[in-house]
Amino acid sequence: MAELVFFTGTMDSGKSTLALQLDHNHNARGRAGLIFTRDDRAGSATISSRLGLKASAVEVEEDTDLLNHVVQMMSSGGKVDYVVADEAQFYTEDHIEQLARMVDELSIDVYAFGITTDFRTRLFPGSKRLIELADRIEVLQVQTLCWCGARATHNARTVGGEMVLEGEQVVVGDTAHSDEIGYEVLCRRHHRRRLTAARSGAAALSPDTLPFGAV
Repeated sequence: MAELVFFTGTMDSGKSTLALQLDHNHNARGRAGLIFTRDDRAGSATISSRLGLKASAVEVEEDTDLLNHVVQMMSSGGKVDYVVADEAQFYTEDHIEQLARMVDELSIDVYAFGITTDFRTRLFPGSKRLIELADRIEVLQVQTLCWCGARATHNARTVGGEMVLEGEQVVVGDTAHSDEIGYEVLCRRHHRRRLTAARSGAAALSPDTLPFGAV
């Protein structure tokens, strides 16, 4: 039976890396797949991992009909055994409905990847609908860490190292800090306190080693 699976985790938890690995594994077994993405940090029509891996993808726009795209491809003689939908938090509710219909009406496996909540700890519409419709939800096991060393559970938006809680829900950025908009993963305690690494003056998590020969 085909299924809709939602793989989720915080930023830096390896979602896009897993999406690319999953696509590779299925291809290696002779299955034909299609990759969708939206607002990837590397640019349009690209799925990229922070480890440096990249692949071409179909860019999802606000008015893209994902189901129709697949139907047209299959009607033209193309084969689609599975679909990878990366950055699924940015998809509309209609997009998620279309993914679910691929599973139910075309018997295509759909693997969606995305974060659940925004920088304000509010569910993205796409993620909310996935949680409601998915056959399975898989939380990625690659643990991300807050600057304090605790497990990171929340995504924070920063401007010049200062955490902000206002602004548009979708602003594409990266976890590299600069004077521009950036993102950081925090534990709940430090997200509530708006205490980023820059504000805390956090140094390396591991203590400096003692110099040999010290008296």
